[in-house]
Amino acid sequence: MTSFPTVTIDDVRAAQDLLHGVVRPTPLEFSRGLSERVGTTVQLKCENLQRAGSFKIRGAYTRMARLSEDEKRAGVVAASAGNHAQGVALAASMLGIQAKVYMPVGAATPKLLATQGYGADVELLGTTIDEGLVAAERFARETGAVLIHPFDHPDIVAGQGTCGFEILEQCPDVKTVVVSVGGGGLLAGISTVLRALKPDVRIIGIQAADAAAYPASLAAGHPVPLGRMATMADGIAVGRPGDVPFGLIQQHVDSIETVSEDSLARALLYLLERAKLVVEPAGAAAVAWLLDGVPDPEVEGPVVAVLSGGNIDPLLLLRIIRHGMAAGGRYLELRVRVPDRPGSLAGLLADCAALDANVVDVAHSRTVRALSVQEVEIGVTLETKGQEHADAVTAALRDKGYRLSFVE
Repeated sequence: MTSFPTVTIDDVRAAQDLLHGVVRPTPLEFSRGLSERVGTTVQLKCENLQRAGSFKIRGAYTRMARLSEDEKRAGVVAASAGNHAQGVALAASMLGIQAKVYMPVGAATPKLLATQGYGADVELLGTTIDEGLVAAERFARETGAVLIHPFDHPDIVAGQGTCGFEILEQCPDVKTVVVSVGGGGLLAGISTVLRALKPDVRIIGIQAADAAAYPASLAAGHPVPLGRMATMADGIAVGRPGDVPFGLIQQHVDSIETVSEDSLARALLYLLERAKLVVEPAGAAAVAWLLDGVPDPEVEGPVVAVLSGGNIDPLLLLRIIRHGMAAGGRYLELRVRVPDRPGSLAGLLADCAALDANVVDVAHSRTVRALSVQEVEIGVTLETKGQEHADAVTAALRDKGYRLSFVE
């Protein structure tokens, strides 16, 4: 087996002492809705309410506070989609260090503005964290700045692991912990604490299915880079696991699971509606897996699901809410063929209203090639009360003789 750098429980304890008064212990919130869905107690560890909006300040401050005075004077450089960028920028402002941060083109505007607001020099480059890391490593070589890696350093992992102490203090009888995974720093740190202090806890990592580097890497026994990634969860879109977290996850974590983009959207919407919590897609991955309906033996309770971040662009949030509502059956998009005569459109809308389906949008077309001369196609978007209501509306319209097709 390949040997990787390690982190111990004593390393995490030292980081906890260093972070005293710097980070705030985040709340653990009971979720009645999730508990009912899963069949056991589910608690939400709200790292979305941490300083700078995610757990990242834990690792960034730990790493940067331990730099020598010469290293601090040389400045630091980082690459991040946003959360690590904010953690580095905030830590730098607290420690009096100049920070340079590479962020991908298209990074969420709130993350970009917050990083700049903490005083960091931000440069937009490429479309992934991996591209930014290449630039950050080059900048470090050329200028002498210290690279603050988002996950692949023992100090980073130790800092993130302090979240594990809080989980055990707030829920001492925890049986299952579910954590989102990108490069793996948070999961590696938490698992280090749990395995040392409560070894019977089941630890599960969750990745976005279209950006999941860990399953193949664990199967190979070493980090394997992905050929491509495509996910809304930019905070966990990492193409290659870090060596430090990989070794710890390989040793401590029970399983790595994946969730779809639809599941992420549904989870984000669920947390917004039911828990009144704003969470970014990466931060909702653990809840997405629980909502997908996992086998009971894998989720012995109490369960703690870590909400790793809450930094989301309102425009993306709006799109995800719409997508999540569609994925959850709350929006029903249909194409309906009706006779091309007065009253057909009004009749369809009246029938929808009678079924308690609210009309959101209507499009009327006579130019669809498959239509006969005597037909029109009406595209209608309906707001429904859920999948059961959507199915009932569809069945009722068909019973009335409408010819329907679904918009994919």
